[in-house]
Amino acid sequence: MNIAIFGAGGTGGILAAYLAKAGNDVTLLARGKHLAAIQARGITLETPHLGVLTVPVRAVAAEDYTDTPDILFICVKYYALDDAIALVKRIASKDTLVVPILNVFGTGEVIQSALDPSGETLTVLDGCIYVVAHIKEPGVLTQEHKILRVIYGYRPEQPKRLEEKAKALEAILTQADIRTAYTDDIRAASLEKFSFVSPMGAAGLYYGAKAADFQTEGEKRETFKALVAEVQAIGEAMGLTFRHDLVESALLLIDKSNPATITSMQRDVEAGRISEFAGLVTRVCELGKKYGVPTPWYDKVQERAALLSTGR
Repeated sequence: MNIAIFGAGGTGGILAAYLAKAGNDVTLLARGKHLAAIQARGITLETPHLGVLTVPVRAVAAEDYTDTPDILFICVKYYALDDAIALVKRIASKDTLVVPILNVFGTGEVIQSALDPSGETLTVLDGCIYVVAHIKEPGVLTQEHKILRVIYGYRPEQPKRLEEKAKALEAILTQADIRTAYTDDIRAASLEKFSFVSPMGAAGLYYGAKAADFQTEGEKRETFKALVAEVQAIGEAMGLTFRHDLVESALLLIDKSNPATITSMQRDVEAGRISEFAGLVTRVCELGKKYGVPTPWYDKVQERAALLSTGR
């Protein structure tokens, strides 16, 4: 199938490299110096298990892409969601399967609602990814850990248009050495991933802390646990059932993290740049109000961010 990937960073660039390495028809939609480097040399991967390799990948600027893909992965930051919606509107057909892979919970539903709430002519799934990777320099991606897992699926009551294509995608990703799960429970799976990324960013921002600060007992670790518990309570209020206790799962992940790790959201907010704060923090506060779940710690992070924005 013809696969397009919008976003060429530690998510989209990694997916493109693995899929292209396996011989798939992939087009990466990128920009700037990163795009120019990929066009000139391909994507260079630095990995702990494959070593260093360079993979030729077709790459164009999003505005220059005129094909109609069979599969469109959305792998941009939450603050670029409007750009993603505009791209889907321009290039997707009724036969295009759109799979958002973002850090923020429920982005597939946001895109679907913006373009075709009924789902009769456009199919936007929800998805999430487990990967630790970043752009080292233009054209070069560093995958810091072997983990690479994609989970995607239809939301409850969503029309299962293009289901054969969705099932076929699982085989394509698996053959590309990407651990993949096409699931009937994507909302729970996505919120489980979100329940680590969001609290890590929120707690890190609140304390100006790194992963190491949450790996030992004390106030900061307790705050991290409280943030995860608020996300879990929202999920339970939504009627979701989780395979594991989310607090325990998040603690296992934080304890395995590089002690120096901080989230891109934390870096961006502290530097005064545009960030995913609205998706990773504000969205939790909004969901809490919607489902009647108190979110005292997320409210405190909101207040802390407001002070940072005024330089206090």
